[in-house]
Amino acid sequence: MFPPVAYSLPSGLQLAGWYAGAAPLTQPVLCLHGWLDNANSFLPLAHSMPELPLLALDLAGHGHSHHRSADAHYYLLDYVADIATLCRQQQWQQLTVIGHSMGGMVATILAASFPELVSKLVLIDSLGLITTAAEMTASQLRKAVISREQSHQKQKPQYQSLALAAAARQQQSDFDLATALLLTERGCAPTATGFSWRADLKLREVSAFRLTETQAHAVIRSLKCPVLALMSTQSPAEIRVAIQQFQADYPQLELIECPGGHHLHMTHASVCASEIRRFLLEKHT
Repeated sequence: MFPPVAYSLPSGLQLAGWYAGAAPLTQPVLCLHGWLDNANSFLPLAHSMPELPLLALDLAGHGHSHHRSADAHYYLLDYVADIATLCRQQQWQQLTVIGHSMGGMVATILAASFPELVSKLVLIDSLGLITTAAEMTASQLRKAVISREQSHQKQKPQYQSLALAAAARQQQSDFDLATALLLTERGCAPTATGFSWRADLKLREVSAFRLTETQAHAVIRSLKCPVLALMSTQSPAEIRVAIQQFQADYPQLELIECPGGHHLHMTHASVCASEIRRFLLEKHT
């Protein structure tokens, strides 16, 4: 296991993670995980790229990072704000950012909105942004409010052991039990009756706000940095649609299909590491 790190933002929110590089931590390769995952999703990649100073963070509400306040909710743009604030606080600039799934969307908006912070962007089974048609705004808001009301009545599942929690996680995924256990070890906390997930239940609420397709196209077209997209040969249908929808918007995009499912950076880490290493060594204009 790599040494833990924690950062306190001016808002009081604390972001936790681990760092796989040599001290001091000055110019990390920033790694952002997917929805309901955590920093440990990058452990296989870190072991496959020991020469790179990977800093894997738990996004707010995930893993060991703080939950947002009781009256707050989880918006994609707030994750972007968290990371942008952290980068400016630590005086990081021109970083390589690796983002998987939702983390790739956060990284994309970060790179488009703060080009001084990101010099190269690596997306793992993540292309484009989730959008809502403008004419669906009212129904989206209705779903979100109802979802918030129902969220208060939900309880987290309890497991007698980490192994049982990992088995439950595996059933919802496309990887083996050992891979599920990596996420579970960081994603679970002991309780009076065994173990339960650390993740904030509010992460499962329906989002009240998403960009429209027009806005999403505009954001992606604003990217200044080169982008490497490592896409699974078994990507979910919605990601396949996103490839067709957004691929042409990236000013500098190299798209490569790799073996494995949605978590290919965990199950086929050496293949992903080889492509990332090549991309980072290339000179881009």
